[in-house]
Amino acid sequence: MSIDKKYIDLFHKVSVKAALASYKFVGKKDKIAADKAAVDSMRSELNKINMKGEVVIGEGELDNAPMLYIGEKLGTLNGPEFDIAVDPLEGTNFAANNLPGALSVIAVSEKSNLFNAPETYMDKISINATEKGIVDLDNTLKKNIENLADYKNKKPADLTACLLDRPRHKKKIEELKKMNVKLKLISDGDISGALLVSDKKYNIDIFMGIGGGPEGVLAASALDSFDCFFQGRFIFESDKDKMRAKKMGINDYNKKYELNEIISGDSIFCATGITSGDLVNGIQIKDNEYLVETLITHKNSKFRKRLKSINKF
Repeated sequence: MSIDKKYIDLFHKVSVKAALASYKFVGKKDKIAADKAAVDSMRSELNKINMKGEVVIGEGELDNAPMLYIGEKLGTLNGPEFDIAVDPLEGTNFAANNLPGALSVIAVSEKSNLFNAPETYMDKISINATEKGIVDLDNTLKKNIENLADYKNKKPADLTACLLDRPRHKKKIEELKKMNVKLKLISDGDISGALLVSDKKYNIDIFMGIGGGPEGVLAASALDSFDCFFQGRFIFESDKDKMRAKKMGINDYNKKYELNEIISGDSIFCATGITSGDLVNGIQIKDNEYLVETLITHKNSKFRKRLKSINKF
């Protein structure tokens, strides 16, 4: 099965509208308002589409998220059935403080083909290769770097690793420094961080470390279209986390998920820039028009582009 290509434009419009709604709050020091604007816009636009959509990754559960909550039904309820993963504002702090890298993100798959990820941490690793065995979450960091260097016919000192700049990564960062690996430490936004392995122009050889589980699934849905390697393992720190995961059908709390277990079949992914970052440029306004850039992928048609569009208010 394949998702009709007409949906590329429809979901592209959804992410663009959400980005513009959030952009109005850039630099206003109010991340809640910026996020709410993106959520409201995204939900409104999704409900205009002829589809039977269901949110599998959203703003949280119904009790905590009145809109775009996990399980919410979206669309006109006529048309194909889709699983939908959203992050209307990836990088709330970036938007609030007018920092680089804020995005509006959506991923769509055919029904039951997108992993329903719990709101918990995930240990992740991604590289630009499809071969298994080069890197693995069960390997030591040293082995992963050495294997990747061998595969790329480089020295470890020629590799660049991207990971979130967090205290939990202190040991990893120190070990990478000892191996003389170049580092790109990001303050937030690990969807875009993981996607930097997708194109040589970003000069990132490996993404690794612990970040959000839902963000891991969203990144995987794009990496799948780029023929990249991705692995993820959820981290459940409490019995409450485990109970929530069990309700979602997760029984093995230590399972290592391969890319094809996270996303399968056809998919569409859109990430629209709100503030300029490594992945895409942010919104630029001139007179009554705004220029936006969106990374769009459609797996079955092998559509993978950074699309610029000019829109009127």
